[in-house]
Amino acid sequence: MTDVETTRTHKHRSPPLLLLAIIHVGLVICGIATQSLRSGVPYPTPYDGVQQLQQYYAQFPDVMRIVSFLQFGASIPLGLFSVVIVSRLLFHGVRVAGVHIALFGGIASAVFLGASGLATWTLSQSGVAADAGAMRVAQLAAFATGAFGTVTTMGLLLAGVSVPSLAFRLMPRWVCLFGLVVAAVAEISVLGMLWPSASFFLPLARFPAFLWLIATSLTMPKTRVQMGPAR
Repeated sequence: MTDVETTRTHKHRSPPLLLLAIIHVGLVICGIATQSLRSGVPYPTPYDGVQQLQQYYAQFPDVMRIVSFLQFGASIPLGLFSVVIVSRLLFHGVRVAGVHIALFGGIASAVFLGASGLATWTLSQSGVAADAGAMRVAQLAAFATGAFGTVTTMGLLLAGVSVPSLAFRLMPRWVCLFGLVVAAVAEISVLGMLWPSASFFLPLARFPAFLWLIATSLTMPKTRVQMGPAR
């Protein structure tokens, strides 16, 4: 007498990845649009003159306050996305180092993004722009955490998910390879700390990473099939 095998489908129970990705991307884009539309001038960089920076932050404190709120808010769904995507990998039986690299990278990226939002909020407070020293420290902290910190660690999230997903064939090959390319650009972007001209890698990693988050949300399986004997 032989056992009859049955197929059981298990569903991963978690917040929807797509919703978390859309909220994160939407808040970041809203912050960029708010700054651009309400100020009408390019966002200052650390390489601008101190007087130019002081003038900007003194003129647009309300804009900075809104941007900081949206930026800090965007860090929350990014952190949740990282936890859920790692949980999804574990659900599919993926237990390799890349899973933990992804968790570290995703949470670190969310923390850096939140810290950048708090530093930007500091810049919006009365008297900070008038004090060149305080303004400069807050502005550098906002840029360093929101650019180098957020983007470089985001690359670890992308690589940590893409490599095991490619090995275990959990997602389409193009999504995994796209994630690896963006992750490589994200890691290269840290060279901007040494050579400012290399900072152009930052947007080349950050915005494609948004597309990867959404593509991963749509293609990472939510269910797994298990074969077993009938009871």
